[in-house]
Amino acid sequence: MVPLIHHPDYDAATVPDGHRFPMRKYSLVAEQLRARGAVFHVPAPVPFAWLKAVHAPEYVNAVMDGTLCPKAARRIGFEITAAVAERSRASVGGTYLGGRVALASGAAVNLAGGSHHADMTGGAGFCVFNDVAVAARRLLDEDRVAQVAVIDLDVHHGDGTARIFAGDPAVFAASLHCAQNWPREKPPGDLDVGLPRDTGDDGYLDALERFLDTVFKRCEPDLVFYNAGVDPHRDDRLGLLSLTDGGLRLRDGMVAEACSRRGVPVCGVLGGGYGSDAHAVAARHTFLVDAFSARFQPVRAQTTD
Repeated sequence: MVPLIHHPDYDAATVPDGHRFPMRKYSLVAEQLRARGAVFHVPAPVPFAWLKAVHAPEYVNAVMDGTLCPKAARRIGFEITAAVAERSRASVGGTYLGGRVALASGAAVNLAGGSHHADMTGGAGFCVFNDVAVAARRLLDEDRVAQVAVIDLDVHHGDGTARIFAGDPAVFAASLHCAQNWPREKPPGDLDVGLPRDTGDDGYLDALERFLDTVFKRCEPDLVFYNAGVDPHRDDRLGLLSLTDGGLRLRDGMVAEACSRRGVPVCGVLGGGYGSDAHAVAARHTFLVDAFSARFQPVRAQTTD
């Protein structure tokens, strides 16, 4: 199995039953994979300074000391408790560690992450800290990579990532999403493709093939971060697209194949998934693990300096 990153704090925050954001999906994904024999790398929560390299220091401080104003919390979508703050730090740590492991072994999956709506000024859309942006920035600053590509296939546009890396040639931000879906304002990234509402498997996969070809024609990344949100599924409450389980499996396989064929390391993150059945949502997130495991030769990761 591809190397997997998981921290117990991913599911430490209490979110009421019926909330649109099914927080317990993170523990369910881990349980399903553990039952199949998975062993997890456990990340360290990132230092505050890493968060402040991407997000406004006053925003980071407010999240971590519990003083975030109610208006800013409403924009995120739930109360910012100490548990939410710590799980967010752990999630960022998981994506950073996933990037390190992917560079060493070819591929890895963080069983959280994909918080692509958080930008420099604050969080939004259930996203507190932009884990991919923080991890990419840190890996660039450490000179572990010279260029990163973000392949974002969550059903929602990756607006926070686009804003953070606007004009930065070291990060190629690409988003394939539902054009009619939130957020209403979609700042341009390096490649943006909006699909019509109710697009199904065939139309989506045709568009994805062209999308992936364009990404790798326009950049030569040392590492890809892949946001594998399962919210394009036809049963997702917030999706507006119409992919089936089979379509999601093929989608993840196409991304894995595109990276594997070119010898580009890739770190997958879970992204969105808002179906009413949390067990089914968790099962769809395991498709990413299956796709990577099928296409990357297992290598024992060496992540220490």
